[in-house]
Amino acid sequence: MPSDDEVTVVRTPEEFLGMPEEYQSMAKRQMLIHAEGELSGADDYIRVFYPLAPNAEERQVCCERAAEEINHFKVASAVLSDLGIDTTQMSIQTLEERRKLFLTADFHDSSTWAERGVVSWLIEDAVMELLKEMSVSSYRPWADSFRTVIQDERVHIAHGARIVRGLVKDREGKKQVQAAVDRLWPHSLDVFGNPASKKAEIAVSWGLRTRTNAEARRDWEVRGGAKVKKLGLTLPV
Repeated sequence: MPSDDEVTVVRTPEEFLGMPEEYQSMAKRQMLIHAEGELSGADDYIRVFYPLAPNAEERQVCCERAAEEINHFKVASAVLSDLGIDTTQMSIQTLEERRKLFLTADFHDSSTWAERGVVSWLIEDAVMELLKEMSVSSYRPWADSFRTVIQDERVHIAHGARIVRGLVKDREGKKQVQAAVDRLWPHSLDVFGNPASKKAEIAVSWGLRTRTNAEARRDWEVRGGAKVKKLGLTLPV
């Protein structure tokens, strides 16, 4: 682990492969988890949200979002490939198979259009907290890969917000959104992992993260909670 006043900057795959095992292991795991998450996001849009879409336009959006998520995976896959890591097998797994690799929040079973909106509005926004951290990673090829990814995710979040704002205009719609928030808010917190994780502290010391799990989760609770309350909704106790 580097000293407190040492700034880690890794500019090429060759430099990466010359880094200590601790750095390589943590960075590779971070990259693989992200790549897997993008594939699971594509599955969400096609397998979960598409059947819930109320019209052809929204179904088209689901297809477009899925394509973007696949592209995000391909961007991550290219960075991993430069390190000798083949993600071919991951790309053909089912959503269920990917759940076995890493423990993630189980929000892949949305059953209402309100939940579809809240997933993008809240959970994708929680993920954005982590994307922004990775966009300044000490491994520069990884950091640079997030330029278009973050732009796309902002669009995803904004679309989720439009769905939610449209629904809360009437009593029944607001009731559905509140039920979705009640179920999914805890999963938005799960995005940040174990608040007591020591690995996150090590990742921060190597410049692979800018905050610990606890810090990122606390920041999201403030920002995400404010979003919910702004629409006259409440957070689950």
